[in-house]
Amino acid sequence: MSQSRETAEATSFAEAMENLDLKTPQQGETLRGTIVSISGDDAYISYGGPSEAVMETGELEGLDIGDQIEATVVKTGSEIRVSRKLIKGKASLDQLRVAYENRLPVEGKVTGRNKGGFEVNVAGMRAFCPLSQIALGKIENPDSFVNQTIEFRVTELSDDGRRIVVSRAALLKEAAAERAAETRNRIAPGAELTGRVKTLTPFGAFVDLGGIDGLLHVSEMSRRRVTKPEEVVQIGQEVHVKVIKIENDGKRISLSMKDQEPDPWHDVSDRYTPGTQFSGRIVRSTDFGYFVEVEPGVDGLVHVSQLPHGIKPGDAEVAIGTTVQGWVREVDQSKKRLSLSLRAVAVADPWETATQRYSIGRVVEGTVDHGAAPGIFVELEPGLTGLIPNSEIAAPQGVNPAEAHLAGEKLMVRIMSIDPQRKRISLSHEAAKAAADREEYNKIMDERNDEASGESAMALAFRRAMEAKKGK
Repeated sequence: MSQSRETAEATSFAEAMENLDLKTPQQGETLRGTIVSISGDDAYISYGGPSEAVMETGELEGLDIGDQIEATVVKTGSEIRVSRKLIKGKASLDQLRVAYENRLPVEGKVTGRNKGGFEVNVAGMRAFCPLSQIALGKIENPDSFVNQTIEFRVTELSDDGRRIVVSRAALLKEAAAERAAETRNRIAPGAELTGRVKTLTPFGAFVDLGGIDGLLHVSEMSRRRVTKPEEVVQIGQEVHVKVIKIENDGKRISLSMKDQEPDPWHDVSDRYTPGTQFSGRIVRSTDFGYFVEVEPGVDGLVHVSQLPHGIKPGDAEVAIGTTVQGWVREVDQSKKRLSLSLRAVAVADPWETATQRYSIGRVVEGTVDHGAAPGIFVELEPGLTGLIPNSEIAAPQGVNPAEAHLAGEKLMVRIMSIDPQRKRISLSHEAAKAAADREEYNKIMDERNDEASGESAMALAFRRAMEAKKGK
């Protein structure tokens, strides 16, 4: 190509550029263009000017490359910076109307407060924000918003611009909805999240997970028993929780913090073997017994049949909060069950040698356990209980034999029969009384015979001692 031709083409290009109307936009002017690229925090917009305008990607609100966009010039110079928000500086009523019609956020400065709300300066124009629209929820200190520059949405705009009403709460609700949508994608049973305690109730705490609230029930706050949520968490506290249940189409989310603590049940069978003594606090009652907290996170059941002799459900001795001592009966670590007794328990099976210790005809002392239709059950030792049939109980006329003796009463009984295989012992109170009467009768008769022989008291004592010695 000849030099004359290159010179001619350069001149033609320069002239063409001069003929283009490439006016530099002014601050506050509205630009319309197309998103041509997105890089990091910046989006680049082609509007037909000498360079592309730049806008923060956070303002795209779902728009992408190729979409049309309208924004306000907020900075000129080496680059044209635009925003979909109206911010510092003057703006025309037309521009404010664009923001109103397109639901674009605007920036305003709270200049004062009156009875109904706040005075707000929006791009040089006076606006009003109702008290209820300055924030979400209860407002503790309304004066704290004065002199703050924050974002609003225009909710009302008269034709002449004399009535402008704005709302900050509307933007906060939208932001919360966006966060909620993002959070909902992360919420699933087993998910571990970080949230902030929002409110406390008698039954737990509501935790803000990011626009979505979940319930942290008192029973899930700790492995130890918690009666009041404030014992563990406080409003505003950041907590790490696990999602344990989602119900009602995701509207009800149950949370837990228990997994952050070691499981006290993992070695319970080693620490609480049958026969081990314990001391604990009664924390709950049921129709069948009482639950006792033997240590934080470990509760055991005292069945009503294992209450002390003479103690009935509802008595002051077993009131909620009472500290009791007793013995461990059974342990099932896999099912997290601990069976307790407030009576002494047998560490071995007492029935294996029962016939050796309780021969038929022997008179022994027992403790009344309870009465029932067949008679009275008497505990001879821990784990060994026999029955006195109604026929062997002396009761006043009109009195139910099963109610003739109170629980806890000491009673002399005679062994009538014993069956270790079926774990049954038949007892008699009448036979024991008869044996005692015979013994007393024989004693009296011996004393009378001694008196008839004319022996002195000293001689009588000497003779009996010798007889006892020979008997050995």
